[in-house]
Amino acid sequence: MRVISLCPSNTEIMEYLGMSHLLVGVDDYSDWPASIASLPKLGPDLSINIDLVEELQPDLVLASLSVPGMEKNVEALVERGIPHIVLNPQSLTDIEEDLIKTAEALNQLDRGKQAAKEFRERLDAVKQQGLKINKKPYLYWEWWPKPIFTPGKINWLTEISEAAGAFNVFHDVELASVQTDWEDVLSRKPDFICLAWVGVRKEKVQKNNVTNRPGYETLGFADNSSILILEEELYCRPSPRLLEGLEKLFTLIH
Repeated sequence: MRVISLCPSNTEIMEYLGMSHLLVGVDDYSDWPASIASLPKLGPDLSINIDLVEELQPDLVLASLSVPGMEKNVEALVERGIPHIVLNPQSLTDIEEDLIKTAEALNQLDRGKQAAKEFRERLDAVKQQGLKINKKPYLYWEWWPKPIFTPGKINWLTEISEAAGAFNVFHDVELASVQTDWEDVLSRKPDFICLAWVGVRKEKVQKNNVTNRPGYETLGFADNSSILILEEELYCRPSPRLLEGLEKLFTLIH
Protein backbone atom coordinates (compact mmCIF):
# COMPACT_ATOMS: atom_id res chain seq x y z
CA MET A 1 0.00 0.00 0.00
CA ARG A 2 0.96 3.60 -0.64
CA VAL A 3 0.46 5.69 2.49
CA ILE A 4 0.75 9.44 3.12
CA SER A 5 1.01 11.09 6.55
CA LEU A 6 -0.10 14.68 7.07
CA CYS A 7 1.45 15.32 10.50
CA PRO A 8 4.46 14.17 12.56
CA SER A 9 2.47 12.14 15.11
CA ASN A 10 0.87 10.07 12.33
CA THR A 11 4.28 9.42 10.78
CA GLU A 12 5.55 8.25 14.16
CA ILE A 13 2.58 5.92 14.59
CA MET A 14 3.54 4.29 11.28
CA GLU A 15 7.08 3.74 12.57
CA TYR A 16 5.83 2.35 15.87
CA LEU A 17 3.74 -0.13 13.87
CA GLY A 18 6.83 -1.11 11.88
CA MET A 19 5.17 0.12 8.68
CA SER A 20 6.92 3.39 7.85
CA HIS A 21 8.32 1.71 4.72
CA LEU A 22 4.83 2.11 3.23
CA LEU A 23 5.04 5.91 3.38
CA VAL A 24 5.38 7.68 0.02
CA GLY A 25 4.99 11.28 1.26
CA VAL A 26 4.83 13.26 4.50
CA ASP A 27 4.22 16.79 5.78
CA ASP A 28 7.13 19.22 6.14
CA TYR A 29 7.39 18.81 9.93
CA SER A 30 7.70 15.02 10.03
CA ASP A 31 11.32 14.42 11.03
CA TRP A 32 11.36 10.91 12.51
CA PRO A 33 12.38 8.21 11.74
CA ALA A 34 15.46 9.13 9.69
CA SER A 35 14.33 6.82 6.87
CA ILE A 36 11.64 9.33 5.79
CA ALA A 37 14.13 12.13 5.09
CA SER A 38 14.16 11.50 1.32
CA LEU A 39 10.37 11.28 0.91
CA PRO A 40 8.42 13.99 -0.93
CA LYS A 41 7.39 16.81 1.41
CA LEU A 42 3.80 17.94 1.01
CA GLY A 43 3.83 21.27 2.86
CA PRO A 44 3.27 22.36 6.47
CA ASP A 45 0.67 20.35 8.36
CA LEU A 46 -1.75 23.31 8.37
CA SER A 47 -1.55 23.91 4.61
CA ILE A 48 -0.93 20.61 2.84
CA ASN A 49 -0.57 20.72 -0.95
CA ILE A 50 -3.49 18.47 -1.86
CA ASP A 51 -2.50 18.49 -5.55
CA LEU A 52 0.78 16.80 -4.59
CA VAL A 53 -1.08 14.33 -2.37
CA GLU A 54 -3.31 13.38 -5.29
CA GLU A 55 -0.35 13.04 -7.68
CA LEU A 56 1.23 10.44 -5.37
CA GLN A 57 -1.89 8.25 -5.78
CA PRO A 58 -2.12 7.07 -2.18
CA ASP A 59 -4.14 4.06 -1.10
CA LEU A 60 -4.56 5.75 2.28
CA VAL A 61 -3.90 9.19 3.75
CA LEU A 62 -3.46 9.55 7.52
CA ALA A 63 -5.05 12.91 8.27
CA SER A 64 -5.28 14.64 11.63
CA LEU A 65 -7.28 17.14 13.66
CA SER A 66 -4.70 17.45 16.44
CA VAL A 67 -4.08 21.14 15.66
CA PRO A 68 -6.85 23.71 15.01
CA GLY A 69 -6.91 24.53 11.30
CA MET A 70 -6.27 21.02 10.02
CA GLU A 71 -9.96 20.71 9.14
CA LYS A 72 -9.34 22.15 5.67
CA ASN A 73 -6.98 19.27 4.84
CA VAL A 74 -9.71 16.78 5.71
CA GLU A 75 -12.30 18.75 3.74
CA ALA A 76 -10.03 18.72 0.67
CA LEU A 77 -9.51 14.96 0.94
CA VAL A 78 -13.27 14.44 1.12
CA GLU A 79 -13.90 16.74 -1.87
CA ARG A 80 -11.45 14.83 -4.04
CA GLY A 81 -12.50 11.39 -2.86
CA ILE A 82 -9.02 10.50 -1.62
CA PRO A 83 -9.17 7.52 0.80
CA HIS A 84 -8.23 8.60 4.31
CA ILE A 85 -8.72 8.20 8.02
CA VAL A 86 -8.66 11.01 10.57
CA LEU A 87 -6.79 10.72 13.88
CA ASN A 88 -7.35 13.17 16.72
CA PRO A 89 -5.73 11.77 19.88
CA GLN A 90 -6.06 13.82 23.06
CA SER A 91 -4.97 11.17 25.58
CA LEU A 92 -2.65 8.20 25.95
CA THR A 93 -5.64 5.88 25.54
CA ASP A 94 -6.49 7.62 22.27
CA ILE A 95 -2.95 7.01 21.02
CA GLU A 96 -3.21 3.35 21.96
CA GLU A 97 -6.51 3.08 20.08
CA ASP A 98 -5.09 4.91 17.06
CA LEU A 99 -2.41 2.24 16.72
CA ILE A 100 -5.19 -0.29 16.25
CA LYS A 101 -7.28 2.01 14.03
CA THR A 102 -4.34 2.76 11.72
CA ALA A 103 -3.21 -0.86 11.47
CA GLU A 104 -6.76 -1.99 10.74
CA ALA A 105 -7.02 0.55 7.90
CA LEU A 106 -3.81 -1.00 6.50
CA ASN A 107 -5.23 -4.53 6.79
CA GLN A 108 -2.81 -5.35 9.62
CA LEU A 109 -5.16 -5.49 12.62
CA ASP A 110 -3.10 -8.07 14.52
CA ARG A 111 -0.01 -5.89 14.23
CA GLY A 112 -1.98 -2.97 15.62
CA LYS A 113 -3.25 -4.96 18.58
CA GLN A 114 0.28 -6.13 19.38
CA ALA A 115 1.66 -2.59 19.16
CA ALA A 116 -1.12 -1.32 21.43
CA LYS A 117 -0.37 -4.07 23.94
CA GLU A 118 3.33 -3.17 23.98
CA PHE A 119 2.43 0.53 24.35
CA ARG A 120 0.23 -0.22 27.38
CA GLU A 121 2.80 -2.50 29.01
CA ARG A 122 5.56 0.09 28.64
CA LEU A 123 3.30 2.79 30.08
CA ASP A 124 2.21 0.61 32.99
CA ALA A 125 5.83 -0.21 33.85
CA VAL A 126 6.56 3.47 34.51
CA LYS A 127 3.23 3.97 36.29
CA GLN A 128 4.16 1.24 38.75
CA GLN A 129 7.39 3.07 39.54
CA GLY A 130 5.45 6.33 39.88
CA LEU A 131 3.13 4.82 42.47
CA LYS A 132 6.14 4.23 44.74
CA ILE A 133 6.96 7.95 44.90
CA ASN A 134 5.87 9.39 48.26
CA LYS A 135 6.49 13.09 47.66
CA LYS A 136 5.17 13.89 44.20
CA PRO A 137 6.63 17.07 42.69
CA TYR A 138 4.55 19.69 40.87
CA LEU A 139 5.48 20.38 37.26
CA TYR A 140 4.84 23.51 35.22
CA TRP A 141 4.85 22.69 31.50
CA GLU A 142 5.48 25.55 29.09
CA TRP A 143 4.47 25.10 25.46
CA TRP A 144 4.99 28.72 24.50
CA PRO A 145 6.47 31.70 26.38
CA LYS A 146 4.73 34.81 24.95
CA PRO A 147 1.84 34.58 25.56
CA ILE A 148 2.23 31.65 27.93
CA PHE A 149 0.50 28.44 26.87
CA THR A 150 0.49 25.37 29.08
CA PRO A 151 -1.42 22.06 29.04
CA GLY A 152 -4.53 21.77 31.18
CA LYS A 153 -6.36 18.77 32.55
CA ILE A 154 -7.55 17.41 29.19
CA ASN A 155 -4.09 16.71 27.80
CA TRP A 156 -1.61 13.89 27.57
CA LEU A 157 1.04 15.83 29.53
CA THR A 158 -1.19 15.76 32.61
CA GLU A 159 -1.30 11.97 32.19
CA ILE A 160 2.45 11.84 31.58
CA SER A 161 3.05 13.85 34.76
CA GLU A 162 0.90 11.52 36.85
CA ALA A 163 2.44 8.39 35.33
CA ALA A 164 5.87 9.77 36.28
CA GLY A 165 4.82 10.23 39.90
CA ALA A 166 4.16 13.98 39.68
CA PHE A 167 1.39 16.53 39.10
CA ASN A 168 0.79 19.10 36.38
CA VAL A 169 0.24 22.40 38.26
CA PHE A 170 -2.56 23.27 35.82
CA HIS A 171 -4.35 19.92 36.14
CA ASP A 172 -7.34 21.72 37.68
CA VAL A 173 -8.13 23.69 34.49
CA GLU A 174 -10.65 21.82 32.32
CA LEU A 175 -8.94 22.62 29.03
CA ALA A 176 -6.46 20.93 26.71
CA SER A 177 -4.41 24.11 26.35
CA VAL A 178 -4.42 27.06 28.76
CA GLN A 179 -3.38 30.62 27.96
CA THR A 180 -2.19 32.27 31.16
CA ASP A 181 0.50 34.58 32.55
CA TRP A 182 3.71 34.31 34.56
CA GLU A 183 2.08 35.57 37.76
CA ASP A 184 -0.37 32.66 37.64
CA VAL A 185 2.53 30.23 37.20
CA LEU A 186 4.40 31.72 40.18
CA SER A 187 1.31 31.46 42.38
CA ARG A 188 1.15 27.69 41.76
CA LYS A 189 4.71 27.19 43.10
CA PRO A 190 6.01 24.44 40.81
CA ASP A 191 8.92 22.24 41.86
CA PHE A 192 10.10 21.92 38.25
CA ILE A 193 9.70 24.05 35.15
CA CYS A 194 9.51 21.91 32.00
CA LEU A 195 10.20 23.88 28.82
CA ALA A 196 9.05 22.18 25.63
CA TRP A 197 8.26 24.94 23.16
CA VAL A 198 6.25 23.71 20.19
CA GLY A 199 8.29 23.72 17.00
CA VAL A 200 11.48 24.94 18.71
CA ARG A 201 14.53 22.69 18.92
CA LYS A 202 15.86 22.06 22.42
CA GLU A 203 19.21 23.65 21.56
CA LYS A 204 17.54 27.03 20.97
CA VAL A 205 15.92 27.27 24.42
CA GLN A 206 17.95 28.83 27.25
CA LYS A 207 17.30 28.73 31.01
CA ASN A 208 17.71 32.50 31.20
CA ASN A 209 14.46 32.73 29.22
CA VAL A 210 12.92 31.87 32.60
CA THR A 211 15.43 33.09 35.19
CA ASN A 212 15.19 36.66 33.83
CA ARG A 213 11.44 36.82 34.43
CA PRO A 214 10.26 39.04 37.29
CA GLY A 215 9.63 37.12 40.49
CA TYR A 216 11.52 34.00 39.41
CA GLU A 217 13.54 34.11 42.65
CA THR A 218 10.33 33.71 44.70
CA LEU A 219 10.16 30.08 43.57
CA GLY A 220 13.07 29.40 45.90
CA PHE A 221 14.95 27.05 43.59
CA ALA A 222 18.35 26.22 45.10
CA ASP A 223 19.84 26.38 41.61
CA ASN A 224 18.65 26.31 38.02
CA SER A 225 18.61 22.50 37.83
CA SER A 226 14.85 22.63 38.44
CA ILE A 227 14.44 24.14 34.97
CA LEU A 228 14.26 21.27 32.49
CA ILE A 229 14.77 22.00 28.80
CA LEU A 230 13.08 19.12 27.01
CA GLU A 231 12.77 17.84 23.44
CA GLU A 232 9.47 19.15 22.13
CA GLU A 233 9.22 16.15 19.81
CA LEU A 234 9.02 13.83 22.85
CA TYR A 235 6.34 15.82 24.70
CA CYS A 236 4.31 17.98 22.29
CA ARG A 237 3.20 15.38 19.76
CA PRO A 238 0.42 12.86 20.47
CA SER A 239 2.41 9.84 19.34
CA PRO A 240 3.89 6.72 20.97
CA ARG A 241 7.17 8.63 21.37
CA LEU A 242 5.58 10.20 24.46
CA LEU A 243 6.63 7.00 26.24
CA GLU A 244 10.27 7.82 25.56
CA GLY A 245 9.60 11.28 26.99
CA LEU A 246 7.88 9.77 30.03
CA GLU A 247 10.80 7.47 30.82
CA LYS A 248 13.25 10.37 30.49
CA LEU A 249 11.08 12.63 32.66
CA PHE A 250 10.90 10.02 35.44
CA THR A 251 14.68 9.90 35.62
CA LEU A 252 15.05 13.70 35.57
CA ILE A 253 12.59 14.50 38.36
CA HIS A 254 13.40 11.59 40.68
